[in-house]
Formats: sequence, structure tokens, C-alpha cells
Amino acid sequence: MPTSQFRFVPPSGDTAVALRERLVAADYTVDGVTDLLGEAAHRGLLRDVSVPGLRALAGDRSPLATLTRLWPLQAGVPVADVELALPGLVEPLAEAGLLARAGDAVRALADVRPYGDDTTDWWVVCDLTPGLDGGSRRVGADHVLGISPASTTLAQLAVREPVGRALDLGTGCGVQSLHLATHAREVVATDVNERALAMAGLTAALSQVDFERRAGSLYDPVAGERFDLVLTNPPFVVSPAGGERLVYRDSGMPGDDVVRRIVSGAPSVLAPGGWCQVLANWAHVAGQPWESRIADWVAGTGCDAWVLQRELLDPAEYVGLWLADAGLVGSPGWAPAYDEWLGWFDVHGIEGIGMGWLSLRRTDRDHPAVRIEAFPYEIEQPLGPHVLDWGRRMDVLAASDDDALLHLRPVSADDVVQETYGRPGAPHPERIVLRRHRGLRRARTVDTVGAALVGACDGELTVGQILDALATLLHDEATALRASTLPLVRELLAEGWLDSG
Repeated sequence: MPTSQFRFVPPSGDTAVALRERLVAADYTVDGVTDLLGEAAHRGLLRDVSVPGLRALAGDRSPLATLTRLWPLQAGVPVADVELALPGLVEPLAEAGLLARAGDAVRALADVRPYGDDTTDWWVVCDLTPGLDGGSRRVGADHVLGISPASTTLAQLAVREPVGRALDLGTGCGVQSLHLATHAREVVATDVNERALAMAGLTAALSQVDFERRAGSLYDPVAGERFDLVLTNPPFVVSPAGGERLVYRDSGMPGDDVVRRIVSGAPSVLAPGGWCQVLANWAHVAGQPWESRIADWVAGTGCDAWVLQRELLDPAEYVGLWLADAGLVGSPGWAPAYDEWLGWFDVHGIEGIGMGWLSLRRTDRDHPAVRIEAFPYEIEQPLGPHVLDWGRRMDVLAASDDDALLHLRPVSADDVVQETYGRPGAPHPERIVLRRHRGLRRARTVDTVGAALVGACDGELTVGQILDALATLLHDEATALRASTLPLVRELLAEGWLDSG
């Protein structure tokens, strides 16, 4: 039976408090479990293999070893060991749907997984990891996904500044709400999956974090309210509507319509200056540049928007990925489902699927800044601080005509390095490349003027003063050099090579 078919009823407050106390006492934390397992066994667990971990814990009956066997390793554990680790809690946790007792052994029905950041230990409640040790990946429609690469990516993408109200749209097990509660005065978490909301409630209780939970789709549960930050990892899989649906990944809307509706509807819940950040997939449709499709979603929102496409998959690769995720590999339904999905893509002219991130900020400008780009290269996380800086730079650019731009005293980013290419001994380089080693780690080819400009920006001189000095050195006419270089200055600010100072 798929793990998500088991009922889950949040345990009483007293039981949650007692469970937290036992987790803390056992040092059942990310560091505690990692140190206990050792590096090799921990890497095995990340690959959904439990055997190295079980071997590493052989003979260890400590509470930490018991909890690690029970939950991350999903093994049967003698009742006596569980009673020692969780005294008086086996029966109430079984009634809640977290544990099951069969004879002299206890097994987990749902997961309690340690999670945390640099300063905080939390616990996340979700369904068990499917496919452990090569087992079936099939799960029920209401499966509650745990900590995933997508959830950690969104947590690192998020802007982290103190805000009044934050919305976790499609909360799942509550990962984003844990982070939001560290810098938001009030957090609201929504989901269409009642099972997810129940598990998120226990996540909150065990982690001693307060966030409100509401049931409903998209922005319906918060209609008429305003938020300073909206985070969402929605069910974004691009597919035909209908058929069997896994709620954590399938919206029931055709194609990429769920992402379009989230983006276009963001202004209805954003406070002025508020951010909406979305993990998303979108279709590449024949005859229409993908950038134009996304730009159409953003048009009319009054939001600055920065869209990064991180991957582009061809239809066959994309469908295979998600059929495997659904556990259909090797089943009789694999080939028919594959064929139907690809046929639907053909009918709708879908030639590829982009995977990436959208960050929107409500500015209410007549001409918001919209930057849409493919960036499949390595980046440095967390990206959130760089997103926040991008928003601030867009404010500067929006408020600066050419004269104001000439009076800025910008500072070059402290991670910029310059590379020159050419034959040894040549008087001039054939090519000059600027590189950044933080954030997006961009690279940009520039000419001598561009390189000199970036090198001279230290916050002391204005752009106008630097360009006039360069005109003198290059025997160029100052007015002409200013006019020809100001578009480059705007680009360098937009991409973060320069900060407004």
C-alpha cells in the first residue's frame, strides 16, 4: 500500500511536546544523524540506499540510532528500543498514523526528518521516501513530499529581509514556512491537500514555529489580503489535464497554466514593494519565443520581474523524468502514458520544457523592469541576497535619466576579475572578459572602455568624471564617449557588475 494511503491525524499538543522533547534529548538533528551515520552511509542515504546506514548502526541501541533506523532508514525496530527512545509515545503516535506496531517490531508510516539551517534545528513531518533500496516509487494521490532539491532551492532563492506578512503558497510539509517564520512577523501557509496541512501542523509544533494553515487553491484562501513576500513551489509539471494526479506535482490544469495564473495573479496579494518568487516549468511552443510567453504573463502586473531558465528538456526526456517520478517504470502503463503525453505535446506544439525561477516585485511602475534569460551555468547559493540587490538596482535605474546616471558614484562588485586574451607580447589584448565569482558567476566580454570603467568605479568618482578621463586618455570626444557608453553603464548596473554606491 502506498505510504500516503495511511491516514494521518495530528497528535495532541501534549504528544507533540513530548515527542519534541525526546527528539532534542536524543540529538536527533541533521548534524547528530550525519555524525552518527558517517560520511559514506550518509551519502548512501542521499541516494535512497539504507544498507550502508544499517551496517553503520549495527549493535547501536542508543535513542539516536533507534530514531535514525525508524525514520530516515525506514527499518523495523524492536518495540523495546522504540519505547526506550520514545517512552510512552508509541501508542499515541500509532493512533496519529506516524507509527505502526506489528508484533515485537515498530515501523514508521510517516517520516519525521531532522532539518535546519546554520542556526536552527527543525523537524519536518511528511510521507516516507518512496523508492528506498529500489522499492516501489508508487505513491497515493495525496502523498506529502518531504525535503527535496526543489524545496531547498526555493529556500535559497528567497529574499531574506524582515517583513510583516509572508505567504507560503502550496506549503506541503511546511519547509518554506519554517524559513519564513525567521524573518516574517506573520506567516500563512496554504495547500489544496488536507493531509499536507495536517503534517505541516505537526512540523510547526515540533519545530516550535507558528504559522497559520489554510486550505484552498492558488490565491483563493487569501483573497483580499496583502503580503510582503510570497514563496511557492507549485505543482508545476507541464502535462495534459485530467487522469491520475499526484497533488504535490500535478495541478489539474493543462500545460503551464498554473504558473501563468500564479504570476499574473501575484499583484492581487502583493503589498507595494512585495516579492513573489516561484519555482516553475514552462512550455517552449513552436513559433513563439519562450521569453515572449513569460513576458506576456508578466505584462500588466506592475511588477519588475527577473526570470532565470536553468534547464531546457526535450519532450521525451521530460515525460520520462516524470513517469519515473510517478513510479511507472516497468509497469504496463508506462508506454501508453508516454505515448499519450508526447502526443498531447505534439498537438499543442510544445517543443521543449524550460525549468527555472521567477522573482517578481510589485513596483507599480508604468514600465517595469523585465529581465528574462537562460542561465544554465553554475551558480553560488544562496541567490536570495543577489535577487534583493537586483531589485534595488532596478529602483536606481528606473529613477535615473542619463544625467542622473552620469552623477552616480558606482562601485564595482568585489568579486569581479578581468581576463585578457591575446598573443604574448602583443601591445593590445584581442579580447577582454570580466568574470564574477559570486551569485550567478556571470562572464561578459567588454572593450577597453568597459574594462577601464569597471576598474575605476570605487565610489569616489562619478560616471561622468570617469568617462571624461577616459576620453582624454583615448583622445576621444567626451560628449560622444558619454553618449556611446551610457547604455553599457545601464547594462553593467542591471547585471550587477556595478552597484549604485
